[in-house]
Order: sequence, then C-alpha cells, then structure tokens
Amino acid sequence: MTIAARLKHHLEAQGLPFDMVRHPYAATASECAEAAHVPGDHLAKSVLIHMEEGPMLAVVPSNHQVDLTTLQALLSRRIGLAPEADVEEVFDDCDLGAAPPVGAAYDVPTIIDDSLSGLDKIWFEAGDHKTLIEMKGSDFDQLMQDADHGSFCCVH
Repeated sequence: MTIAARLKHHLEAQGLPFDMVRHPYAATASECAEAAHVPGDHLAKSVLIHMEEGPMLAVVPSNHQVDLTTLQALLSRRIGLAPEADVEEVFDDCDLGAAPPVGAAYDVPTIIDDSLSGLDKIWFEAGDHKTLIEMKGSDFDQLMQDADHGSFCCVH
C-alpha cells in the first residue's frame, strides 16, 4: 500500500485520522469503488480542469461526472478538461488516473460537489490504483474546508 508523499504530508499536518484500504488494481474510479466494495457516491473522484489562470481540481462522486457547462457557469470563466500531461505534472507523485481530491496538498485550487459534504464516511485515491484513503465524512469536510463548493455533477 502506498500513499503519495505530498498527500501523506498534508494529511499528517492536518492531524486528521485516516485509514488506508488496499484493493485489487482498478483503472477507473468506478472500478475502484467496485473493487474496494465502497459505495460509488462516497468515493471522491478528482478531475483536473484547465483554466487560463492555471489548473483547478473538481471533485465529484466516482459514479458521477463533472458537468462542464454547469461548472463553467458557476465559475464564470471558460474551462475544459486538462490534458494528461498537465495531470502528470501537477500530480507527479501519483499514478496517472489516481490523483487524490486534496488539491491543497498540491497547491491547486479545488471545488467540491455539494453531494460529497456531510457524509458519514468517505474514500478517495491515495495516489496509486490499489490504495484508498478512508476517513470520517466530518474529517473529510474539515480537510476540504478551504475548497469552493457547488453543485456541478451529473450521473454518467
């Protein structure tokens, strides 16, 4: 089980309790939820967004996708999905496709969908395709307190 170095440092600095959960290799967030036997609407998925000012992290449940039109209206600026090269650059201590939703650990502004707030428990990628972080929803809410919030996801 591995956890990305910057994520580990950030979680330890926040002093919030968490567990690491090992699961069989899964390439996508939806497959990850299934492999780890966790509800898809409680697994936070990261989507790197490209903006003129720089990247932004959008966080939605694994069984949803970012509604770019809604998010663009919410942010009042033109956006698009960031290319893989940008994802690799920002999350250089993570496997591609396994970026954690904690933008603060990577100095990336973050917006989180409202549906991920106030949950009893939440899971998210630790930086590889075989490990999840599990924490109480209230601790995750505290971890994400500096992120913007809004309603911008849709079922895929």
